[in-house]
Amino acid sequence: VQLQASGGGLVQTGGSLRLSCAASGRAFSLYNVGWFRQAPGKEREFVSGVSTNSDSKYYSDSVKGRFIISRDNAKKTVFLQMNSLKPEDTAVYYCAGDRGRLYSTRYKNRATYDYWGQGTLVTVSS
Repeated sequence: VQLQASGGGLVQTGGSLRLSCAASGRAFSLYNVGWFRQAPGKEREFVSGVSTNSDSKYYSDSVKGRFIISRDNAKKTVFLQMNSLKPEDTAVYYCAGDRGRLYSTRYKNRATYDYWGQGTLVTVSS
């Protein structure tokens, strides 16, 4: 599967953005999908993840209550709705796909994901 992230941009503190991760190829519905972000000079970190059938959704503590992940398997797309944005949310955001089992125990780990999209830049101004 190939993944392409989009939807980044410049927004003021408190604003919202919706990122999209569009997939090409077969069997998208068999992939768990995660969002990660990387700020300048920092490690890439887990943001949110969704299981194949949307039964399970995961969030980092820093975005819980502000971000919402969803997916539309018919459209082969995963969304990340980002609300109440803060300057510390500024980063390049990446989506990634995983076909492994026991996603609930692995979703935070970058090594879990075999397929990565290019990033999309989110800048939150203060």
